[in-house]
Amino acid sequence: MKKFIFSIIAAISIFWGAFAEESKNPPLSEDKPVSQPRISIFSTSTDWEGLTGLRYHEYKGKFVSSSSLIGRGLVLYYLDGFPCYGLGEGVRIWLGPNNKHEGELRIACLYAPEEIKFTWRNATREADQAESTGILICPVKSDGRELTIDLGNCDKGPDWSEYK
Repeated sequence: MKKFIFSIIAAISIFWGAFAEESKNPPLSEDKPVSQPRISIFSTSTDWEGLTGLRYHEYKGKFVSSSSLIGRGLVLYYLDGFPCYGLGEGVRIWLGPNNKHEGELRIACLYAPEEIKFTWRNATREADQAESTGILICPVKSDGRELTIDLGNCDKGPDWSEYK
């Protein structure tokens, strides 16, 4: 009797596995267009500690806004890159005239970076997330866990339309 019950359970498992596989990957037909696969982006930063033997530390950034780049407002989004990645809400910063700002740069790094990159665009404080203009490459000075980014020393990289 035990062999009979085990045989039924095994048969059901095999049938269910085949059915589940067929529903995940239905056969292609000529009537249905083939859809493009979705692109998933997974951070490679999650195992940097294991790969390097170094430990993450949180760094906060402050900006010296001595640049004509700010205009009526400048929206920056931090771009992840070794040795750092952005922390949650700490990747969007708005800098405005008269030293006004909203948000703060918060990043986790294996060591203090010497250069960081942002996407940038000119916009007012309340502007929703929209397409940015291009890349901004900025040298960084560090004092412990405090990073200083002087916008006057940043270089504008190519606009996104220039990338191929």
